[in-house]
Amino acid sequence: MKKINGILIFICLFASCKDKGINQNVTIQQALDFPPDSTFNVGFLVMDGTYNTELTAPFDIFQHTIFREGIKPMSVFTLAKDQNSIRTFEGLEIIVDYRYMLDSVPPIDILVVPSAEHHLDTDLEDEVMINQVRTWSEEALYVTSHCDGAFVLAQAGLLDSVNCTTFPSDIEIFKERFQRPLVHEDVWFVHDDKFITSAGGARSFEAALYVCDLLYGPEVTKRIAQGLVLDYVLEDMPYKRF
Repeated sequence: MKKINGILIFICLFASCKDKGINQNVTIQQALDFPPDSTFNVGFLVMDGTYNTELTAPFDIFQHTIFREGIKPMSVFTLAKDQNSIRTFEGLEIIVDYRYMLDSVPPIDILVVPSAEHHLDTDLEDEVMINQVRTWSEEALYVTSHCDGAFVLAQAGLLDSVNCTTFPSDIEIFKERFQRPLVHEDVWFVHDDKFITSAGGARSFEAALYVCDLLYGPEVTKRIAQGLVLDYVLEDMPYKRF
């Protein structure tokens, strides 16, 4: 069984969001023990220097699906190379659920690549990590990145002919390093084939909600957003789908 790694903070949010669409019978521990094939497995690739927002924003959104009735919820977990814990750029220490070089990792339906401090340089030289991302992506239903997480996907060759985006001030660096990707500016996120890339920061929330929309539809997604005091109006968002 995977470790409980700070997930309990979501209990407070759950308690404040009771409406008819919430499954009030599920507990955090029961959510961690959903039987195989009853959930979408969502793996978050983390490492030292991962940025808080690009990790916690989609984590919050996806975690809240366990409280919605009548849907196939998401089982979220963190993945690191060989560490028991990582420290984010802002200083949070996170206990890792799975070490992909040492542990047996569940099949991944949705891969999330948050941005990290060295995604523009030394992380891109980590062939083990890049190859693992490539392998996970082959079987995943959706592959998502936030901010400079797009650099990891591009380094793995996954964005060679895919429309995408990344952190606004790093778009020119992205274009120079990867000549083939089609990079879009002035958007919050881009969806092309199975790949959803976002500008990162607070826009990571909208990109994660968009994934929920793809899986559950707009009405369920709006209720998930309301549970986090967010609005979800897709037609008002600057995004591109191909």
